[in-house]
Amino acid sequence: MSNKTVFRLAAIGACLAASSLLAHADQWSDIAQRKELKCGTFADVPPFAAPDPKTREMVGHDVDLCHAVAKELGLTAKVTPLSVEARVPEVKLGRVDVTIANLAYTKSRGEQIQFSDPYYVAKEMLAVKASDPGTAKADFKGKRLSSTKGSTSELSIKMNGSEPVTFQDTGSAFMAVQQNKSIGMVANTMTITKLVNQSKTEGVALKMIKEPMVLQPIGIGMKKDEPALLAKVNGALYALEKSGELDRIWAKWLGPNTEYKMVREEKVMPLADLKFELLP
Repeated sequence: MSNKTVFRLAAIGACLAASSLLAHADQWSDIAQRKELKCGTFADVPPFAAPDPKTREMVGHDVDLCHAVAKELGLTAKVTPLSVEARVPEVKLGRVDVTIANLAYTKSRGEQIQFSDPYYVAKEMLAVKASDPGTAKADFKGKRLSSTKGSTSELSIKMNGSEPVTFQDTGSAFMAVQQNKSIGMVANTMTITKLVNQSKTEGVALKMIKEPMVLQPIGIGMKKDEPALLAKVNGALYALEKSGELDRIWAKWLGPNTEYKMVREEKVMPLADLKFELLP
């Protein structure tokens, strides 16, 4: 093989390698060029994302966050409703640029997609009868606790060394406590808050144990190995935190003046700074 041929082959190889690198690094460039952020949300999970009954436009906490992140990046948001199961695959396949859908960081998800720094921490909480002397989750080790079947709630019960009693819906899990089929029930903070308030006028009064059963950092999902996009999204989150926009969105959909009456305690922070037990 002549030196000229070797040189040509080397040049072709270098060009192909460069093209590959450019293509790989292109996601943020493509987004910036089209001036649109394709954002996946829940299809119908209020208060995060659901069609407005009157306008049929998608509304909710996560929809507002999509628009806020896009605006911070100088873009417009194109909101794409997704099923719960599609939240990870759609962003992994590049059909959406980001997923903002109450997406909790877990070991399996972290192996498939990139997460932003968390913008809030979801909690699985335990409710028991108001008369129960227990004050910490350790007090309920070995006890029967109800939850929905196949949920993070059920997993947290097992992780606590308690006995899960599972049902197809939260209403049945709630009734199990009322009917003494379980000592307490586990669900996310919003659900437990609503049911504790409901129990004050319906059935036996419940209380919420302050210690979470498990913590779940909630972040924005993206394709792996896209450092420019990750930096832009994280930068937008910290800017929205500083401006107070994240608190305003939270207050509108989840805050003290809503039926959920939740206080946003955590701020945007590096995932490494958060101490939590990683779910599978």
